[in-house]
Amino acid sequence: MEKKLLLGNEAIAYAIYHSGAYGTSYPGTPATEIQETLIRLYKKHPEANNLARWSINEKVALERAIGLSFAGRRVAVSFKHVGLNVALDPFMSAAIVGTPGLVVISADDPGMHSSQNEQDSRVLADFALTFCLEPSNSQEAYDMTKKAFEISEELELQVMVRMVTRTSHVRGNVTLGEKAEKIHQRDIIRDPKKWVVLPAFARPNYQKLLEKKLPLQKKLTEESEFNQLVLRGKKRGIIACGNAFNYVMEHDDKDFSYLKIGTYPAPVEKIKKLADHVEQLVVVEEGYPFVERQLPAILYNQRPIAGKLDGTVPRAGELQPSSLFNLFDGKKPAQPPKVPVRPPALCKGCPHDDTFYAMEDALEGKEYYAFSDIGCYTLGLLKPHHIGDVVVCMGASISGGIGAAEAGLKNVVAVIGDSTFTHSGLTGLAEAANHNTNLTLFILDNCGTAMTGGQPTLTPDQTLEKMVTGLGVSPQHLKVITPLRRYRKENAELIQKEIEYPGLSVIIARRACVELKKDTND
Repeated sequence: MEKKLLLGNEAIAYAIYHSGAYGTSYPGTPATEIQETLIRLYKKHPEANNLARWSINEKVALERAIGLSFAGRRVAVSFKHVGLNVALDPFMSAAIVGTPGLVVISADDPGMHSSQNEQDSRVLADFALTFCLEPSNSQEAYDMTKKAFEISEELELQVMVRMVTRTSHVRGNVTLGEKAEKIHQRDIIRDPKKWVVLPAFARPNYQKLLEKKLPLQKKLTEESEFNQLVLRGKKRGIIACGNAFNYVMEHDDKDFSYLKIGTYPAPVEKIKKLADHVEQLVVVEEGYPFVERQLPAILYNQRPIAGKLDGTVPRAGELQPSSLFNLFDGKKPAQPPKVPVRPPALCKGCPHDDTFYAMEDALEGKEYYAFSDIGCYTLGLLKPHHIGDVVVCMGASISGGIGAAEAGLKNVVAVIGDSTFTHSGLTGLAEAANHNTNLTLFILDNCGTAMTGGQPTLTPDQTLEKMVTGLGVSPQHLKVITPLRRYRKENAELIQKEIEYPGLSVIIARRACVELKKDTND
């Protein structure tokens, strides 16, 4: 067997590859390396473009995966935690129809290193009544992903693998298994009563999920090798979930019993055995107090429980070994010296800088309101530009701008990138075009999904212009500018004219990202 030093994300990609599965995805930190690695592994395969490619957004990626499951193929769809929000509609329905061979990998970002919120994907797996695995290291990321395909086919149900930033980006030794000889293929089950969500079909399928699949999930979790119960000291029992287990084990010299949890539904019988053995339970988990909230119902409040809810473990932010000082040592560890923070900034020569300078010139002396979006250009709200009053989620710049304009605010501008526009901005622009909203939309086209590493977009050549006019925007108020310093004055004059127009204008600012195209002559 081959051994490799791999990121957790790379280990997952190898597991998908070795399972003979397809991969669908939309890029987003901390999940991006999964699909990038899988694309590289499949590069020499004759069906490489079908086996692993990027989708326009997470919903499309998951829906494509459902189609592959229907066709008898194994498939893994990967995205960051907020991507699961985008894909939640098909995620919930897929649990009703039952999608064998489908693995959903959701990478959470505790501490919000590169995200707008903290979420715990275990909650959404529970919401959909689906099985979930949570690795604690790169080896488990590989083993659990391979196992997830088997469980999904056994249950005829999608299975989630929940990652967090630390397990996604930590490196560890991984012993790899054998690669599948060919792409996995099951018989196609062509049965509308299974695959169609008409209420008459969905009701019995939901009953099957509750009465047959959920009890089987509970049986699988009790028998899983990924849950480890160790009984020794009787004063304290620690329940450690996923990555949190590593931090607990840094204090393994202390005399405590523990239960390492790697699958959900949580292993109830093992929890009861631990509770019977100790005086107090402590829950250490990354994200929400997910398991901690379940314990009173499991144990009928027979044991005192410590964790996030009582402040023993920090409620917000990413767990660190130092997060457990109260639990084990009762004193704070030595603190490293404070290092001045370097604020994020756009790259030198970034086309967005030139767009923002022209916008500032056009808006000088005016009261204006800027709705920005998720991408490199979000940094426009910082010095020296200060363009961005509201940023909520992908696509919200256009929809939010519509609302502000309808409320009577003047000089409302929306800023969105090319990849984000196709991800979730199209419907907002269709709404604005339908009502000719008094809004100026800037689509910053840097010819790539730059923030996540330069993945390709779906808008080469003049595609953006065709999309915009196809949604109903007047060609007379669709303008294309080249954001360069030497064009600053004429760009500002054009922008000013469109902002003064009492209706919908779209300005596409097109110049390739300097990091993606460093050989540009501009």
